Amino acid sequence: MHKLAALIEKAKTSAFYMWLLNKILLRTVPFNKPHGLTVTAIGDEDITIVAPYKRSNMNHIKGIHACLLATLCEYACGLSLTLRLPANEYRIILKSIHMTYHYQAKMAVFAKFKLSKEMVEQTILTPLKTEPAVFGEYTVDLYDTANNHICTGLINWQVKAWKDAKMKV
Repeated sequence: MHKLAALIEKAKTSAFYMWLLNKILLRTVPFNKPHGLTVTAIGDEDITIVAPYKRSNMNHIKGIHACLLATLCEYACGLSLTLRLPANEYRIILKSIHMTYHYQAKMAVFAKFKLSKEMVEQTILTPLKTEPAVFGEYTVDLYDTANNHICTGLINWQVKAWKDAKMKV
């Protein structure tokens, strides 16, 4: 995970490292590969991920499929959490996704998700000092390239310290 964090830092300012990051993410999260989800920008607190408008992402009426929109919300939020919480210390598991659809996506869509260190400290790290598991709920908005608000995802994650996680052997 340390290597991923270093790669992400370089990708913030380098087109080559952004390309390399996307190649590695598509390989490590193979479910997303056919959809072409691409990280296009990384800031200190935010990340932008784009889903292209292409045939494999369409539903039967040629809009972007609702499940892909939900995946994009989960991916943006989950990747942000992964960047903020050390993977060797915390287990992050998706608990639920609730989607509200506002507009049909007939072009590429993007998720821009912001997660500050203060928010992680307040909603996850501080409560974990007194509880074995914490549920963090985050809102992710998706827009198309014409800036139409496509949908809103309410993503709920369970975060637990690995020392408190019970594993079946």
